[in-house]
Amino acid sequence: MEIEGGCYCGAVRYRAEGEPLFRGQCHCRECQYISGGGPNLTMAMPEAGFRYTRGEPRAFRRPDLESPVTREFCGECGTHLLSRAPGVPGAVLLKVGTLDDPAAFGMPQVAIYTCDMQPFHVIPEGVARFDRVPG
Repeated sequence: MEIEGGCYCGAVRYRAEGEPLFRGQCHCRECQYISGGGPNLTMAMPEAGFRYTRGEPRAFRRPDLESPVTREFCGECGTHLLSRAPGVPGAVLLKVGTLDDPAAFGMPQVAIYTCDMQPFHVIPEGVARFDRVPG
């Protein structure tokens, strides 16, 4: 699979090749900040098949956390492009809204951090749910 995507203003573009490692929706409180309140939809792709093709993102890591996620975003328009999570080595977690064709995501396989789920969040029927992350 080859997918392309980028930020809202077009300053940063990327290409990812390979088979998705998983498709998920995260309900953690941190993702709610990034998404504007809803769950964050991500497609994990192999890091080895990922590259930026235009521009360079800015990165942010919370300094107060022991093992923080790195969030990469456009420094111009602020679009959150991907995360790199220590718990998911060798993968980039692409934000589905940044895909040129978001339909390539299909459906989530898992919903994680449902312990932080808000009453207005919806999980599609048949999707596996986990309070935190599957063991």
